[in-house]
Amino acid sequence: MKILLAVDGSEFTKKMLAYLAAHDTLFGSDHSYTIFTVQPSLPPRARSALGKEVVENYYAEESEKVLSPVSKFLARHGIDAKSQWKVGHAGETIAKAAESGKFDMLIMGSHGHGALGNLVMGSVATQVLAKCDVPVLLVR
Repeated sequence: MKILLAVDGSEFTKKMLAYLAAHDTLFGSDHSYTIFTVQPSLPPRARSALGKEVVENYYAEESEKVLSPVSKFLARHGIDAKSQWKVGHAGETIAKAAESGKFDMLIMGSHGHGALGNLVMGSVATQVLAKCDVPVLLVR
């Protein structure tokens, strides 16, 4: 199975990884894993003031801070995963990556807000569910 792991470096990412480690059917070298994170876009004025190279380096460094610990965790469990990052709106970008990469499943942590919390604050998980045709496993 081709699995996309959407990560943000939060405690919810750690819970998702713990869940995977506890479930052998989802976690094993017989699957293909891609770790994916999304960096929010800097404001246009900041991007133009800093320059393209500085901005790209910033995005790469911030992404590596999120991806590196997850890669190390998976490697400790004998899993060699690919890593990818994009810049954009998290919910929309994750959904597009899952579909364009032809993944069989998307797994991500969720903050677990109720309906009122989603209405007031919005939720990346809610946006992914609304825009993604790939099966999604949310871990809370």
